[in-house]
Amino acid sequence: MAGGNSFVIKPWELHGEAREFERIAQDFGKAATALEQGLAALGSPWGLDRPGTGFATVYREAHGGLLGGLRGLAGRLGQVGAGLHGMAERTADADSSAASGFGGGVPGAPGGPGVAKDRSA
Repeated sequence: MAGGNSFVIKPWELHGEAREFERIAQDFGKAATALEQGLAALGSPWGLDRPGTGFATVYREAHGGLLGGLRGLAGRLGQVGAGLHGMAERTADADSSAASGFGGGVPGAPGGPGVAKDRSA
């Protein structure tokens, strides 16, 4: 909070956090793939006896759910990043619109009036 009754949103910082979420999502997806490959490399080490077939049944059901959940989580982390980019863009647009109504630029924005929508910075 700045000044007690307001808060400050800096679009360029939101873009930075969005890129961080996108990186985490990519890393998480890679980790899920590595786990899947590692488990596949193990093959089916359980036996064909009664305990082994019981374990195999439970394992196969849990395996699909676990990997699907991990991939879903990676996707949702990426969506958070996309949402933060959208919030940053809408904030920058609202700031620019409000500032132009007063005949000035966006105070404190890097590079002067307005905020560039460049996500690669």
